[in-house]
Amino acid sequence: MSKICEICGKSTVAGNRIQHKHSVGWRYKAPKSKRKFKPNLKNIDLELDGATVRVSSCMKCYKKLRKEE
Repeated sequence: MSKICEICGKSTVAGNRIQHKHSVGWRYKAPKSKRKFKPNLKNIDLELDGATVRVSSCMKCYKKLRKEE
C-alpha cells in the first residue's frame, strides 16, 4: 500500500536530519543525513453515491470530514 492520501494527494517527501550537537564544535557544518516525512494515514469508510468506499486519508482530511458531519 502506498503512502498517499486519496483525498488531498499528500505523499512522502524527503528532507534532511540535521545533527546540531556534534563533537568537533561549531567550526564545521552540522552533519546531515537523508530522512523521509511520511503522512499520518488512516483508513476510513466514506459514503459516495449511496455506496460505502474504503479510502486512505491523512489525519488533516479526516478531521475536516469529521467536522462537516
